[in-house]
Amino acid sequence: MLYAVIPAGGAGTRLWPLSRASHPKFLHALTGTSASLIQATVGRLGGLTSPDTTMVVTGASHAADVARQLPDLPAENVLVEPLPRDSCAAIGLAAAVIAEREPEAVMGAFPADHLITDVQAFQACVLAGVSGALAGKLMTIGITPTRPETGYGYLRCTSDEGQVREVAEFVEKPDKERAAAYLQSGEYLWNAGMFIWRVDAFLAELARQQPELHDGLRRIAAAWHGPRRDDRMAEIWPDLKKISIDYAVMEGAAAQGLVGTVPGEFGWNDVGDFHTLGDILPGDEQGNVVLAADDAKGEVVLRDSEGVIVVPRSGRLIAAVGLRDAVIVDTEDALLVCPRDRAQEVKAIVDGLKERGATDLL
Repeated sequence: MLYAVIPAGGAGTRLWPLSRASHPKFLHALTGTSASLIQATVGRLGGLTSPDTTMVVTGASHAADVARQLPDLPAENVLVEPLPRDSCAAIGLAAAVIAEREPEAVMGAFPADHLITDVQAFQACVLAGVSGALAGKLMTIGITPTRPETGYGYLRCTSDEGQVREVAEFVEKPDKERAAAYLQSGEYLWNAGMFIWRVDAFLAELARQQPELHDGLRRIAAAWHGPRRDDRMAEIWPDLKKISIDYAVMEGAAAQGLVGTVPGEFGWNDVGDFHTLGDILPGDEQGNVVLAADDAKGEVVLRDSEGVIVVPRSGRLIAAVGLRDAVIVDTEDALLVCPRDRAQEVKAIVDGLKERGATDLL
C-alpha cells in the first residue's frame, strides 16, 4: 500500500498576479485542461493509491479550497499547518501521522504544483522507487536533464543498479557553465523534489539528524486522532525548525549512502513562470497562448504577434499589435506586462510589494 502525500504550499510568486497567497498556483487550472494542478497531481496517482491513503498538507487559508477541489478525499486526510514551517515539517508531519496508522508503510511525497504529461511513465518510476524504498533506501525521482538548466537543483549519481542509482550528493542550482558540464557528464539528474520511502526509515534518519524536529512531529502525530490535536499543534508547531527536507535530511542521508533515485522521462515541469507556461501549453500557429478560465468573459485580440502569453482575468478586452515573446496578465486589481525572457524577475515585483506592505496585492 502506497500512501501519497501532497505538499501544497507556497504562493507561486513568479506567476503573480495570477497566483496569490490566498489562491496559489496549485489551485489554478494550468494544465491545458479544466483540472487544477493539485487535481492533476491526485489524478495521475490513480491506481497507485486511493483517497483513503492520499494526504494533502496545506496551510489554513487553503484547506477549504483543497477540500472543495478534492471532494473524494476524507476530511481527516487534509493536514492543516497553522503557519508555514517549510517542507521538512510538512512532509515529516505526514510521515509521523502515517506511522501512527502503519509503522512500516511506504509513502511518496509529490508536490501539488508540478505538471507531468506521460502518466504511464511517471507511474512506472514511482513503482521502481517503491522497490528501492522497500529495501530501506530514501528514494527520490530524478529527472533526466534535457538542457543545461540553471533554475533547478541537481542530484549527483554514482552507481547504476538497474533502474535505481545511488545519490552521492544534492547540488545547488548551478551557473550556466556548470550546468552544461553536468549535462555532458551524464552523472546528474534534476532534483524534482519527489520522494519515496518507508516511514520508519525516514523517521529514523530525521531523528538522527534533526532530533528536536523529529520529537515535536511525533508528539503532534500521537495526538492527531484525539481531542488534544489542536492544543498539541498550537503548543509545538510554531517552534519547529523551519528548514527544507533537502537540507534537513536528504543531504546528510546521501552522504551516508542511504539515498537512491530513479531517473524519469515523463514530460515533467514545475510550472515556475509564465515563460514556461508558454512552452508547455498549446497555442495558435504563431505560438500565442491564451490561458482563459472556464468562466472568463474577457476577449483577447492579437494582431501580428508571436509567442505572446495572455492570461485574461479582468473581464475586459485585451488587444495587442506587433508584440513578440511577451507576457500579459490582466487581473481585476493588477496588470503585468513583461518580456518572456524576463518572466522569472516577476518575483522581484512581489518582493517589492511586500516591502511596501501592499498585502492586499499579494
